[in-house]
Amino acid sequence: MRQPLGAILAGGLGRRLGSEKATVLLDGRPLIYYPLDALAAVLRDVVVLAKADTPLPSLPGATIWIEPDLRRHPLVGIVQALELAGARSVLVCAADLPFVSADLVRCLAEADPQGAPAVLAAERGQSQPLLGCYQPSALALLDHTDERPLRDQVAEISPRLLEVDDPEQLFNVNNPEDLLQATALLDRRRVSRT
Repeated sequence: MRQPLGAILAGGLGRRLGSEKATVLLDGRPLIYYPLDALAAVLRDVVVLAKADTPLPSLPGATIWIEPDLRRHPLVGIVQALELAGARSVLVCAADLPFVSADLVRCLAEADPQGAPAVLAAERGQSQPLLGCYQPSALALLDHTDERPLRDQVAEISPRLLEVDDPEQLFNVNNPEDLLQATALLDRRRVSRT
């Protein structure tokens, strides 16, 4: 089986955060580095999808794919990645998910979709559509012009859900309070390792 393409979605504005998500610093590192490291540890090919005007930090060696400037919606990035992946599955991860582990990426990449068009990370049956492996067949089912929330649209394609043992891996940074909480979680993880 061919390995999925990894795709970090970085096209959001970060309005609630007050800064572009990809460049905001978490513990001295750009937020995008955390999921990028997790995907790169498992997948041979990883790209970053962003709008042409999205500020990005230095990403040495990373391939940047420009999303169409249709509108800002994560589905635009997912559809673009599927269109450019050359009939490969695409493991997408939002740039604002700093606690995604390489182990979870590996589980999603290797999960049998069992005929479903996607395998998504989930906590207690609640899917995280911005962390999952989309099959090429999902392209025909997803409409990037649909204005509804991503979770509603992706639920309609009946993805397979992969329950995550550690719900912190699905923690996303949307606002300054989330950034403070993420910093505290990193500190707690450091202390627990010593």
